[in-house]
Amino acid sequence: MKNRTKKKGFVFKPYEAENKSPFEMLFEIFKELITHTSGDFDEAIDWLRSLDKEYKLTNKEYTIDDFIEDLKKKGYIKEEVKDDGTGSGTKITPKTERAIRQQALNLIFGKIKRSGSGNHKSKSAGIGDEHTGDFRAYQFGDALDKVSVTESIRNAQINNGIDNFSLTENDLVVEETLHKSQMSTVLMIDISHSMILYGEDRITPAKKVAMALAELITTRYPKDTLDIIVFGNDAWSIKIKDLPYLQVGPYHTNTVAGLNLAMDLLRRKRNTNKQIFMITDGKPSCLRLPDGQYYKNSNGLDKYIVDKCYGMAQQARKLHIPITTFMIAKDPYLMQFIKTFTKANQGKAFYTGLKGLGEMIFEDYETNRKKRIK
Repeated sequence: MKNRTKKKGFVFKPYEAENKSPFEMLFEIFKELITHTSGDFDEAIDWLRSLDKEYKLTNKEYTIDDFIEDLKKKGYIKEEVKDDGTGSGTKITPKTERAIRQQALNLIFGKIKRSGSGNHKSKSAGIGDEHTGDFRAYQFGDALDKVSVTESIRNAQINNGIDNFSLTENDLVVEETLHKSQMSTVLMIDISHSMILYGEDRITPAKKVAMALAELITTRYPKDTLDIIVFGNDAWSIKIKDLPYLQVGPYHTNTVAGLNLAMDLLRRKRNTNKQIFMITDGKPSCLRLPDGQYYKNSNGLDKYIVDKCYGMAQQARKLHIPITTFMIAKDPYLMQFIKTFTKANQGKAFYTGLKGLGEMIFEDYETNRKKRIK
């Protein structure tokens, strides 16, 4: 029943909880579990059964087995031959991968307080289709479709009067528009062993952010480009569809290899706006030497490795590629390294734990997207 209290166009009514079916309710939990298990369906279902026993998620009318059957019918899972050829196993499908990315996007992007409509526009006026609400006098060469008819007629009435109405070039005004820029982004994700050290799962939040950012760019800003790099002892590119399955390895942290690959990818992009986002616990501990051998040192910050990182930061700066580091560890000596690294690049650094990581990355992405192409 609607509340009769009204305030200038607002109608207040009692809050109504979202009515979800048993499948929808379980599917929300399943998507979260499948992310934590890096795409392992059997492990995710084991967790779901454990949660069901503890919290009574299902009843006799709709069981976990019914849920699994619905997942199959709806195309979220399928049976495939195992990699080792020992039989068949249940795998999630691309439809589920997309659902996980969409959930991550809704979870993270939905928390950001946005002003305006969130359109991707630069800060400066130019040729485009984003209206600013500002007007200027018509200049020779301006496209006719940019002329504001309403404002121009208004000027003609003021300048020439209604009785002797005439519209001249001096009456014409053009509404300013904003130039839409394009952005090429490389997202670097640290998958070294320290990302799960001391009982803290740092890789799952990083993975969620990557999935959400990928979904945002591919759906809202399709002209932008996003490359995703993971770095451990070495660095390599992964596809968006591989994100749910991403796991930490028994690796050291070769930050230099990650930055080198990121800059190599961005050199090939035609967009003027380029940037690197790096999610890391901040401790470089590995380099690959020219002879193919690895130089590793996990004890503190190795000056040889650190100086190489500073050199990469300066190289990116010369290429006009800002690096934004999202530091998810809070050790003072690591934070000092990131500060020096950021200064060398003249980039940015956010010293955050896992809480708020996604919101920070999204807000920074939107801010950077508004920079004018130079």
